[in-house]
Amino acid sequence: MTLELPKAIELPDGSAVELRAMSAGDRDAMLAFARALPPEDLMFLRKDLTQDSVVDDWIENIQTGFMHSLVAYDANGLIGYASVTRNPVSWTRHVGEIRVNVSPAYRSRGLGRVLTTGIVDMAAGLSLRKLTAHMTSDQHGAQAAFRRLGFVPEALLADYVQDRNGATRDMVIMSFDVEGHTDQAGSTLRL
Repeated sequence: MTLELPKAIELPDGSAVELRAMSAGDRDAMLAFARALPPEDLMFLRKDLTQDSVVDDWIENIQTGFMHSLVAYDANGLIGYASVTRNPVSWTRHVGEIRVNVSPAYRSRGLGRVLTTGIVDMAAGLSLRKLTAHMTSDQHGAQAAFRRLGFVPEALLADYVQDRNGATRDMVIMSFDVEGHTDQAGSTLRL
């Protein structure tokens, strides 16, 4: 299935959301979104999305096709994103890493599922066959959400993540077989 964007979505609680492909026009909204995140959310981002140069690099990666991203908006602004990064190494070129982040006000309301489903559909259209998601071992809610979507734990890397205070945590790597997306997850994941 190809996800047609932009797309109006109604979340289970009745909230109206618009999904669209991220572009340079989303730069300032992404910076505002990241700068409004609580400090504990920023602690585990791979890059500091509150920095102009980081978001500029992200947009450049989208323009070169190295990355694809969905953004979600409500009437007040950007409320979440999902991205898939293609791996340029030849032996893992079929693998993409996804990242999903949702505003605290929209957590547990179905937006993360919508964004993850959309980015999985987008990845399938890019000929990616396997997706990975990385999170710390104490992010139980994120792990449960990815499990519900068909991701399975593949690895636990001890003391792999270091927070801004120098404390280490274990990292969980979960994966998803894109070619099995329809078979494993069923039509409930389709937008």
